[in-house]
Amino acid sequence: MTLITLRNLGVTLGAPLFSELSFSLMAGDRLGLVAANGRGKSTLLRCLVGSLDPSVGEITRSRGLRIGHVEQDAPAQLLDQPVDQLLLDQLPADQRESEHWRVEVALDSLAILEELRRRPLGQLSGGWQRLVLLARASIAEPDLLLLDEPTNHLDLARIGLLESWLAALPRDVAVILSSHDRAFLDAATNRTLFLRQERSQVFALPYSPARAALDESDAAMAARHERDLKAVQQMRRQAAKLNNIGINSGSDLLLSKTRQLKRRADELEASARPAHRERTAGAIRLASSATHVRALVELDDAAVETPDGRLLFRTGKRWISPGDRIVLLGLNGAGKSRLINALHAAIRGDDRPAIRATPSLVLGHASQSLSELPDDDTPHGLICRRFDVGDQPARGLLAGAGIVIDRQTGPIGALSGGQRARLAMLALRLARPNFYLLDEPTNHLDIEGQEALEAELTAGETSCLLVSHDRSFVRAVGNRFWRIDKRRLFEVDDPEAFFQEAMEAEG
Repeated sequence: MTLITLRNLGVTLGAPLFSELSFSLMAGDRLGLVAANGRGKSTLLRCLVGSLDPSVGEITRSRGLRIGHVEQDAPAQLLDQPVDQLLLDQLPADQRESEHWRVEVALDSLAILEELRRRPLGQLSGGWQRLVLLARASIAEPDLLLLDEPTNHLDLARIGLLESWLAALPRDVAVILSSHDRAFLDAATNRTLFLRQERSQVFALPYSPARAALDESDAAMAARHERDLKAVQQMRRQAAKLNNIGINSGSDLLLSKTRQLKRRADELEASARPAHRERTAGAIRLASSATHVRALVELDDAAVETPDGRLLFRTGKRWISPGDRIVLLGLNGAGKSRLINALHAAIRGDDRPAIRATPSLVLGHASQSLSELPDDDTPHGLICRRFDVGDQPARGLLAGAGIVIDRQTGPIGALSGGQRARLAMLALRLARPNFYLLDEPTNHLDIEGQEALEAELTAGETSCLLVSHDRSFVRAVGNRFWRIDKRRLFEVDDPEAFFQEAMEAEG
């Protein structure tokens, strides 16, 4: 059964976001929506739900289609309402008394804690808000769920819970989900739409095989475009020769053939479609200053504690050497960020005898909250002052990182999450560190940005200790893995056993 059909859909908001988009969604489809930040994913979802009219084209919905929509951020008007009331209000008025039990079932399905169910939504963390809104969208038994970045704010355990929840939905419920989490897309989808300004493409495949098919299609189109242009050039050369011969000989037949060749060349050139070029959101590049020491950091059974002094774990005797890309694995609350903070403090000069850094270490640090970027500062001011960069060079660097001119002198707090992340990466590069401490560095980065960061970290002898919930990123970057479990830190060969245990932790 066809639930929704798009014909030649296009949206222009200042500039074209996408155009000539056509596809049909069937009952039971699980469609991944993939595009770079700011390229129209949320806009398309709003068009599908009917809260935004497309600029061109049409959307046909099946009669009586019920749509559940979970946006990236909780709507402000919902924040003051208790969690259970939010769900109850989604039921028909005449069913709320007799069907109240459905609220508890929906909340149970996403493991919402009992003590949170009577609290206002705004008092919950971002992760809990996300799960509540998913439960709220599902309680009305929609035919189609539209989920915008559903893994935002979720740790691995809750991502695993979300994957299981999606798999347990009735088979005829369709889902369109926008996400930058490649492993989640692979697990949760069976179709993929790559949304582009022109020539968006849909594949009946999960993300990874669909991406391979897309790359193959792009390469074939690039080769075809190159062949077409060569053929055009050859026709024009032949036409020029025939024209000269026709003029010299006075042959009307040759002159007629010349005109035919020119016309064919013009037609082929007009129809030749150039290869897709992604409108980059800004380059992500890192830099590394050289060091030849055997160990950058030595941990001598350092104690990692909570702020009130409770022991979380001890590190044992560990070394971090040049070229090590160590991923720190552990469930929420195990102490990963506490270790990052302890290393940061020790490298910055705090007296911590059990943590020793070589004098030649140059630190690059990015926190999970990007707190190193003051909200009231400006991107231009931060780059100029922190790195002694002149006005025009600073503007060029910021533009290259995807911070457009009109945002460069505005407050950092007004930037999007993706722009803040790219500004943080630019600041890291300009510091020219030889060791990176990175806490959830892919937060807010789109897939293009994640892949660029992966390439930078794996090039050369980059050294880092990082924390990430992004399984694809961890697998691509890490060459050593430290796991925190049962109050101890130990090395493991790969992250797969941890991933499996973490994904099942909420089950």
